[in-house]
Amino acid sequence: MNRLDSNQFTDYPIHRFNLQSIMETSELLKKVRHIEIKTRGLSNQIFAGEYHSAFKGKGMTFSEVREYNYGDAIRDIDWNVTARLNHPFVKVFEEERELTVMLLIDVSGSKNFGTRSQYKLDLMTEIAAVLSFSAIKNNDKIGVIMFSDKVEKFIPPQKGRKHILRIIQELLNFEPQSRQTNVAAALEYLTSAIKKRCIAFVISDFIDERSNDALTIANRKHDLVALRIYDQRETEMPSIGLVQMTDAETGATQWVDTSSRAVREAYSHWWMSLSLNVESAFKRSGVDFATIATGDDYVKPLIGLFKHRSV
Repeated sequence: MNRLDSNQFTDYPIHRFNLQSIMETSELLKKVRHIEIKTRGLSNQIFAGEYHSAFKGKGMTFSEVREYNYGDAIRDIDWNVTARLNHPFVKVFEEERELTVMLLIDVSGSKNFGTRSQYKLDLMTEIAAVLSFSAIKNNDKIGVIMFSDKVEKFIPPQKGRKHILRIIQELLNFEPQSRQTNVAAALEYLTSAIKKRCIAFVISDFIDERSNDALTIANRKHDLVALRIYDQRETEMPSIGLVQMTDAETGATQWVDTSSRAVREAYSHWWMSLSLNVESAFKRSGVDFATIATGDDYVKPLIGLFKHRSV
């Protein structure tokens, strides 16, 4: 067996690290490409028209003046031009088509849960990609706020495919500093960071219930839409005996006797109460929302949401 000199020994772990990094980057790019192909296709074929109808520009910008016609509103008369030309002219406004769309995405510890073919994070990433491709097709800008119990990362609004691919890559590869959740903190950051009215999608499991007042305040300034993501296994506890469970956000560990009917019923009651409280908060705040489960088809609930907004 040949002896390794010091240079050979030093180089080996570096080469191994570089090879591992290349493999990880390659796998990440494959995932990004796969998500792009799937979600861009959905956006082009299904969502583009629905998105355009559901998220029209709310503001009106001045376009030009023209001569007054019978039936025009008196309030639209441009009195300066009318006086100068000695003939009534009215201001013509057009709808602002270029919007800013913000995605507020929950990257707390509970994102890494899923029992039906994908984690919550995978579903959130796909939905974020669909919304992003739909937005740029509509000539809108897309920005992202990733949050846990604080704002972890802010990606300013921009247009373009490269920008969206960066967003997808960040979501797949991002490691938050904290694992807990505070939706209100993200909403407060939105209202202070984005001055102009925007469309804001909050994509979270909303297990945190402290967001009630923040939802109302943010929805007054912006057009807020909530997408609640959950896994079917979260809705009820299976009877599988004594199980050690760990809270993904706090790290607390506890033994739970899942064979106990009382324990399972208490858990079901907690989930139902949480769901009712979250949906009540959305309704009180005037926030449109959809609830989507991992492993399920997210096209139908999103289309349903868009159609509801188009009415």
